[in-house]
Amino acid sequence: MDREFDPEFFHFMRELAANNDREWVAAHKARYEADVLEPSLAFIEDFGYRLREISPNFVADPRRTGGSLFRIYRDVRFSHDKRPYKDHFGAYVAEGGRKSILPGYYLHLAANNNSFLAGGLWMPPADYLKAVRQEIDYNLDGLERIIQAPDFKNRLGSIQGEQLKTTPKGYEKDNPAIEYLRFKSWNATMPLPDKVVLSKDFMHALLDGFKAVKPFNDFLTTPLRDIGEE
Repeated sequence: MDREFDPEFFHFMRELAANNDREWVAAHKARYEADVLEPSLAFIEDFGYRLREISPNFVADPRRTGGSLFRIYRDVRFSHDKRPYKDHFGAYVAEGGRKSILPGYYLHLAANNNSFLAGGLWMPPADYLKAVRQEIDYNLDGLERIIQAPDFKNRLGSIQGEQLKTTPKGYEKDNPAIEYLRFKSWNATMPLPDKVVLSKDFMHALLDGFKAVKPFNDFLTTPLRDIGEE
Protein backbone atom coordinates (compact mmCIF):
# COMPACT_ATOMS: atom_id res chain seq x y z
CA MET A 1 0.00 0.00 0.00
CA ASP A 2 1.28 3.47 -0.90
CA ARG A 3 2.20 5.61 2.08
CA GLU A 4 0.20 8.80 2.60
CA PHE A 5 0.72 12.32 3.91
CA ASP A 6 -0.75 13.21 7.29
CA PRO A 7 -2.39 16.63 7.96
CA GLU A 8 0.56 17.36 10.29
CA PHE A 9 2.68 17.74 7.15
CA PHE A 10 0.82 20.90 6.14
CA HIS A 11 0.43 22.05 9.76
CA PHE A 12 4.21 22.15 10.06
CA MET A 13 4.61 23.97 6.74
CA ARG A 14 2.10 26.64 7.76
CA GLU A 15 3.90 27.22 11.06
CA LEU A 16 7.26 27.30 9.32
CA ALA A 17 5.98 29.99 6.96
CA ALA A 18 5.03 32.06 10.02
CA ASN A 19 8.26 31.31 11.95
CA ASN A 20 10.92 31.12 9.26
CA ASP A 21 14.06 31.38 11.35
CA ARG A 22 16.79 29.02 12.49
CA GLU A 23 15.88 29.15 16.17
CA TRP A 24 12.31 28.01 15.58
CA VAL A 25 13.35 25.23 13.23
CA ALA A 26 16.04 24.04 15.67
CA ALA A 27 13.44 23.87 18.44
CA HIS A 28 11.10 21.85 16.21
CA LYS A 29 13.67 19.63 14.53
CA ALA A 30 12.18 16.37 15.81
CA ARG A 31 8.78 17.39 14.55
CA TYR A 32 10.22 18.30 11.14
CA GLU A 33 11.88 14.90 10.91
CA ALA A 34 8.72 13.00 11.90
CA ASP A 35 6.06 15.04 10.09
CA VAL A 36 7.84 16.26 6.97
CA LEU A 37 11.17 14.66 6.10
CA GLU A 38 10.48 10.99 6.81
CA PRO A 39 7.02 10.96 5.16
CA SER A 40 8.48 12.75 2.13
CA LEU A 41 11.30 10.23 1.68
CA ALA A 42 8.91 7.32 2.18
CA PHE A 43 6.57 8.74 -0.44
CA ILE A 44 9.43 9.20 -2.91
CA GLU A 45 10.40 5.57 -2.40
CA ASP A 46 6.84 4.41 -3.11
CA PHE A 47 6.56 6.79 -6.03
CA GLY A 48 9.72 5.30 -7.53
CA TYR A 49 8.10 1.90 -7.82
CA ARG A 50 4.92 3.31 -9.31
CA LEU A 51 6.72 5.65 -11.71
CA ARG A 52 8.10 2.65 -13.58
CA GLU A 53 4.58 2.16 -14.92
CA ILE A 54 5.04 5.43 -16.81
CA SER A 55 8.76 5.92 -17.44
CA PRO A 56 10.85 2.80 -16.74
CA ASN A 57 14.16 4.64 -17.14
CA PHE A 58 13.36 7.12 -14.37
CA VAL A 59 14.50 6.39 -10.83
CA ALA A 60 13.10 8.16 -7.75
CA ASP A 61 15.93 8.40 -5.23
CA PRO A 62 14.77 8.48 -1.55
CA ARG A 63 18.11 9.46 -0.01
CA ARG A 64 18.15 12.30 2.52
CA THR A 65 20.79 14.19 0.55
CA GLY A 66 21.69 13.91 -3.11
CA GLY A 67 18.41 12.20 -4.02
CA SER A 68 15.17 13.34 -5.61
CA LEU A 69 14.17 15.56 -2.68
CA PHE A 70 15.28 19.19 -2.78
CA ARG A 71 16.89 20.56 0.37
CA ILE A 72 14.71 22.69 2.63
CA TYR A 73 17.44 25.32 2.91
CA ARG A 74 17.11 28.35 0.65
CA ASP A 75 20.08 29.82 -1.22
CA VAL A 76 19.95 33.41 -0.01
CA ARG A 77 23.33 34.58 -1.31
CA PHE A 78 21.92 36.64 -4.17
CA SER A 79 18.37 37.14 -2.92
CA HIS A 80 16.73 40.08 -1.18
CA ASP A 81 14.56 37.50 0.60
CA LYS A 82 16.73 36.24 3.44
CA ARG A 83 14.32 33.68 4.87
CA PRO A 84 16.52 30.62 5.49
CA TYR A 85 13.98 27.87 4.76
CA LYS A 86 11.56 26.88 2.03
CA ASP A 87 7.96 26.45 3.18
CA HIS A 88 7.28 23.67 0.69
CA PHE A 89 8.39 20.18 -0.30
CA GLY A 90 9.95 19.77 -3.73
CA ALA A 91 11.10 16.66 -5.56
CA TYR A 92 12.25 16.12 -9.15
CA VAL A 93 12.68 12.89 -11.09
CA ALA A 94 14.36 12.66 -14.49
CA GLU A 95 16.76 10.50 -16.40
CA GLY A 96 20.14 11.16 -14.82
CA GLY A 97 18.73 12.22 -11.44
CA ARG A 98 17.42 15.39 -9.84
CA LYS A 99 20.14 17.61 -11.34
CA SER A 100 19.50 16.40 -14.87
CA ILE A 101 18.49 19.08 -17.37
CA LEU A 102 16.35 16.61 -19.31
CA PRO A 103 12.56 16.89 -19.05
CA GLY A 104 11.19 15.17 -15.96
CA TYR A 105 8.49 15.15 -13.31
CA TYR A 106 8.31 17.70 -10.49
CA LEU A 107 6.17 17.55 -7.35
CA HIS A 108 5.63 20.66 -5.23
CA LEU A 109 3.71 20.35 -1.96
CA ALA A 110 2.76 23.53 -0.09
CA ALA A 111 -0.03 24.33 2.36
CA ASN A 112 -3.19 26.30 1.61
CA ASN A 113 -3.87 24.61 -1.75
CA ASN A 114 -0.60 25.75 -3.29
CA SER A 115 0.59 22.27 -4.32
CA PHE A 116 1.06 21.21 -7.94
CA LEU A 117 2.76 18.70 -10.20
CA ALA A 118 4.67 19.70 -13.29
CA GLY A 119 6.57 18.42 -16.27
CA GLY A 120 8.57 19.89 -19.09
CA LEU A 121 11.92 21.57 -19.61
CA TRP A 122 13.08 24.45 -17.40
CA MET A 123 15.59 27.05 -18.66
CA PRO A 124 17.68 24.72 -20.86
CA PRO A 125 21.17 25.70 -22.10
CA ALA A 126 21.51 27.27 -25.53
CA ASP A 127 22.09 24.07 -27.51
CA TYR A 128 19.08 22.36 -25.89
CA LEU A 129 16.94 25.45 -26.43
CA LYS A 130 17.90 25.52 -30.11
CA ALA A 131 17.19 21.81 -30.55
CA VAL A 132 13.72 22.03 -29.00
CA ARG A 133 12.81 25.06 -31.10
CA GLN A 134 13.87 23.20 -34.23
CA GLU A 135 11.73 20.22 -33.20
CA ILE A 136 8.72 22.48 -32.66
CA ASP A 137 9.29 24.18 -36.02
CA TYR A 138 9.56 20.84 -37.84
CA ASN A 139 6.81 19.05 -35.94
CA LEU A 140 4.24 21.64 -34.89
CA ASP A 141 1.38 19.26 -35.64
CA GLY A 142 2.88 16.68 -33.28
CA LEU A 143 3.16 19.20 -30.44
CA GLU A 144 -0.36 20.49 -30.94
CA ARG A 145 -1.79 16.97 -30.93
CA ILE A 146 -0.21 16.47 -27.52
CA ILE A 147 -1.26 19.72 -25.89
CA GLN A 148 -4.75 19.67 -27.42
CA ALA A 149 -5.43 16.12 -26.22
CA PRO A 150 -8.38 16.13 -23.78
CA ASP A 151 -6.41 14.53 -20.93
CA PHE A 152 -3.66 17.17 -21.22
CA LYS A 153 -6.05 20.11 -21.52
CA ASN A 154 -8.34 18.96 -18.71
CA ARG A 155 -5.52 18.32 -16.25
CA LEU A 156 -2.77 20.74 -17.30
CA GLY A 157 -4.44 23.47 -19.31
CA SER A 158 -1.78 24.93 -21.58
CA ILE A 159 1.99 25.35 -21.81
CA GLN A 160 3.55 27.82 -19.39
CA GLY A 161 7.02 29.31 -19.02
CA GLU A 162 9.14 32.41 -19.50
CA GLN A 163 8.97 33.80 -23.03
CA LEU A 164 10.90 36.13 -25.27
CA LYS A 165 9.22 39.44 -26.02
CA THR A 166 10.70 39.36 -29.50
CA THR A 167 11.00 36.74 -32.22
CA PRO A 168 13.76 34.17 -31.58
CA LYS A 169 16.79 34.43 -33.85
CA GLY A 170 16.39 32.46 -37.06
CA TYR A 171 12.56 32.55 -37.13
CA GLU A 172 10.06 34.87 -38.74
CA LYS A 173 7.28 36.51 -36.73
CA ASP A 174 4.66 34.90 -38.99
CA ASN A 175 5.96 31.37 -38.36
CA PRO A 176 2.91 29.17 -37.56
CA ALA A 177 4.69 27.92 -34.43
CA ILE A 178 5.83 31.33 -33.16
CA GLU A 179 3.71 31.24 -29.99
CA TYR A 180 5.63 28.11 -28.90
CA LEU A 181 9.02 29.16 -30.29
CA ARG A 182 9.11 32.23 -28.04
CA PHE A 183 9.27 30.10 -24.91
CA LYS A 184 12.57 29.84 -23.03
CA SER A 185 11.07 27.14 -20.82
CA TRP A 186 8.26 24.76 -21.73
CA ASN A 187 6.31 23.68 -18.64
CA ALA A 188 2.92 22.19 -17.84
CA THR A 189 1.43 22.20 -14.35
CA MET A 190 -1.58 20.67 -12.60
CA PRO A 191 -2.92 22.05 -9.28
CA LEU A 192 -3.16 19.66 -6.34
CA PRO A 193 -5.63 20.83 -3.64
CA ASP A 194 -4.78 19.96 -0.03
CA LYS A 195 -7.69 17.52 0.16
CA VAL A 196 -6.22 15.57 -2.78
CA VAL A 197 -2.70 15.48 -1.31
CA LEU A 198 -4.05 14.20 2.02
CA SER A 199 -6.39 11.64 0.48
CA LYS A 200 -5.82 7.89 0.17
CA ASP A 201 -5.97 8.32 -3.62
CA PHE A 202 -3.15 10.87 -3.86
CA MET A 203 -0.66 8.51 -5.50
CA HIS A 204 -3.27 7.56 -8.08
CA ALA A 205 -4.03 11.23 -8.81
CA LEU A 206 -0.33 11.99 -9.08
CA LEU A 207 0.33 9.16 -11.50
CA ASP A 208 -2.67 10.15 -13.64
CA GLY A 209 -1.28 13.68 -13.83
CA PHE A 210 2.17 12.50 -14.81
CA LYS A 211 0.70 10.14 -17.42
CA ALA A 212 -0.92 13.20 -18.99
CA VAL A 213 2.46 15.00 -18.92
CA LYS A 214 4.46 12.11 -20.38
CA PRO A 215 3.75 12.69 -24.12
CA PHE A 216 4.80 16.33 -23.64
CA ASN A 217 8.01 15.28 -21.89
CA ASP A 218 8.70 12.71 -24.60
CA PHE A 219 8.28 15.34 -27.32
CA LEU A 220 10.77 17.66 -25.61
CA THR A 221 13.24 14.86 -24.91
CA THR A 222 13.47 13.53 -28.48
CA PRO A 223 15.70 16.30 -29.92
CA LEU A 224 17.85 16.34 -26.78
CA ARG A 225 18.81 12.70 -27.18
CA ASP A 226 20.41 13.62 -30.51
CA ILE A 227 22.60 16.16 -28.71
CA GLY A 228 23.75 13.51 -26.26
CA GLU A 229 24.77 11.23 -29.11
CA GLU A 230 26.92 13.81 -30.86
